Amino acid sequence: MKRILFILFTICQFSLMAQTMISGKVTDSKNNPINGANVYLDGTYDGTSTNDKGEFSFLTSEKGKQTLVISFISFETYIKTADVTSLKNLKVKLKDDVNSLDAVVINAGTFEAGEKAKVTVLKPLDIVTTASALGDVMGAFQTLPGTSTVDEDGRLFVRGGEAEETQIFIDGIRVFTPYAASPNNMPTRGRFSPFLFKGMSFSTGGYSAEYGQALSSVLQLNTIDEPIEEKTDLSFMTLGLGIGNTQIWDNNSFSVNASYINLAPYQEAFPDRNTWKKPVQALNGEMVYRHKLKNESLLKVYGAFSYSDLDVIQDDINFVDGFRFGLKNRNLYFNTSYKNRFGDNWKLETGFSFTNDHSNIKIIDDLVTNTENSMHFKAKLKKQFSNRFKISFGSEYFVTDFNEDYTPNNSNKFEYGFNNNLFASFAETDIFFSKKLATKIGIRAENSELLNGFTISPRASIAYKSGKNSQFSLAYGLFYQNPKNEYLKFSQDFKAENTSHLIANYQSVKQGQIFRIEAYYKDYKDLVKYDDNTPIFTSNFNNNGTGFAKGVDIFWRQNDKIKNTDYWVSYSYLDTERNYKNYPTAARPNFASKHNLSVVAKHWVEDWKSQIGFSYNFASGRNYTNPNEAGFLNNQTKNYNSLSLNWAYLIDQQKILYLSVNNILGTQNVFGYNYKNTAESNGNFNRQAIIPNADSFFFVGFFWTISDNKKTNQLDNL
Repeated sequence: MKRILFILFTICQFSLMAQTMISGKVTDSKNNPINGANVYLDGTYDGTSTNDKGEFSFLTSEKGKQTLVISFISFETYIKTADVTSLKNLKVKLKDDVNSLDAVVINAGTFEAGEKAKVTVLKPLDIVTTASALGDVMGAFQTLPGTSTVDEDGRLFVRGGEAEETQIFIDGIRVFTPYAASPNNMPTRGRFSPFLFKGMSFSTGGYSAEYGQALSSVLQLNTIDEPIEEKTDLSFMTLGLGIGNTQIWDNNSFSVNASYINLAPYQEAFPDRNTWKKPVQALNGEMVYRHKLKNESLLKVYGAFSYSDLDVIQDDINFVDGFRFGLKNRNLYFNTSYKNRFGDNWKLETGFSFTNDHSNIKIIDDLVTNTENSMHFKAKLKKQFSNRFKISFGSEYFVTDFNEDYTPNNSNKFEYGFNNNLFASFAETDIFFSKKLATKIGIRAENSELLNGFTISPRASIAYKSGKNSQFSLAYGLFYQNPKNEYLKFSQDFKAENTSHLIANYQSVKQGQIFRIEAYYKDYKDLVKYDDNTPIFTSNFNNNGTGFAKGVDIFWRQNDKIKNTDYWVSYSYLDTERNYKNYPTAARPNFASKHNLSVVAKHWVEDWKSQIGFSYNFASGRNYTNPNEAGFLNNQTKNYNSLSLNWAYLIDQQKILYLSVNNILGTQNVFGYNYKNTAESNGNFNRQAIIPNADSFFFVGFFWTISDNKKTNQLDNL
């Protein structure tokens, strides 16, 4: 018996001598011990957890080089490969995980609208459930701070910039003509349905070096990568009909939307202030094809077609019989994008877009025909060296061929046009020093063949997390943009217009609520000036224009603090002046309001099976020139007010009745004044108010979804 015990004791001693002790202590960056961290040798069953002092120890029989792994939630995983005999008394400091939900976000000037964004200011369904937007992407973003209400136009005017200073991209590829054509003082809409997009990023300034040719703002629209299910959506509206369908097979999916709009019945029921020779008719269609390949590769092909036709006589103080405007517009947009991961954390993103836009315009007895063919090629590489260091770089090429024929009153035809090719390269790096401090630094270079000019644009932003729920951000950038087509078709002797952005941002995010306040300053240089009332081929052009814009934007959103209620409030203060175009002196442009306020609310009423929402928009008066008084832009319109309501009633799970009314109170807003070209005998110029074509707009629709999942409906799309 003693012999057996001796043998067992000897075996145990030998076994212990054959094992190696691995030990150490794990702390955070402030030397606080981490309790419960997982510690193990990779590829083995040997390991343990740290105690309340952050200490660990365990035995292993492994020999030679081994990989020790230490992990804990919200910290970066620690990995050390060495001989097991050296893995003793380790002092390990875990770094904060910069990808965790509570990490700092570089966000100066940017509003995210997407389910995967760390901080989502708007959700995709907000685009189409905002009462005043009427399902228009641009209309929904006009409820965010930084935008000015220019209701007779409908496009995005951002922080003292004209609408042309905002550029729009789909899957990272440029959209050259994003708005539908329309007559003067009739608001346009975006050409694209929000139903096909998974997320949107709206930058009101200080945006990435990846994007150029935009002095004020960039709006990025990203199409859905993978639809959830096959379905058919039917729409029956007071304005027309719509249909959508999604099909999925193997690694492929295909979605299509189409709509036909005819305003003739609506004009009969609710006449406006115009005389319609041919009320608006429009045909729109979109499709997205997706194909998933190996290594998470994805190919997407997006196409959109739109056609509109109208003929209208608008009341005008300078035309006894009214001002006649006819328009036939055809627009084709094609976009393909490809993403692929390869090698060691490399990612390729490339794409191509083509736009063909053709318009036949009749202005009284004058005929105008213009055609624009534009293309955009882009390739970008991204590399993530670690959670703390990422780079991206790429190049792109823009091609624009613009031609216009002008035939005044059936006389001789004049031809204008230009070809503009622009090459750009960019590089950018994201550096996360810790979970609390991060920076983005980039540079962009552009060469315009048309202007024979080369520009360099540095961009930088930094963000610091000041508390559990709050952070500060700063951003600076220089931005260039070629002059507008209406100038380039007459002259190409220009430099690129440019502006610098300086932005300071504070943001606080808690469960169900967001607060943002942002101050900015923009300095404009080399803006285009000319010496006629409107630019014509005999105008003298130069780049001597200047300007500035400064202000404060505030955003507050709260969800479900009031039961079943979601709301947000946006306020913008804008101080801006420009000396450009034919301005005789610096002044606040007539599209810029000093104060803009939006309040949007949505409430679900369970007993009524209804979602009820409202939007209220306020804008202070805009400048206009009164020739009966001395000065330029010397008067101001009354304040703008508009209250809009919407109601979605769930008839059953897949059928919805929808009603919306814009400007339900019928407030008579004034956008400015037209003055008589000649004075009366007393020397005064008579005037006519520029007002909406109709004080209110009514919309009724029935929406029906057909799918295997009987719970799916279009409520999220209304």
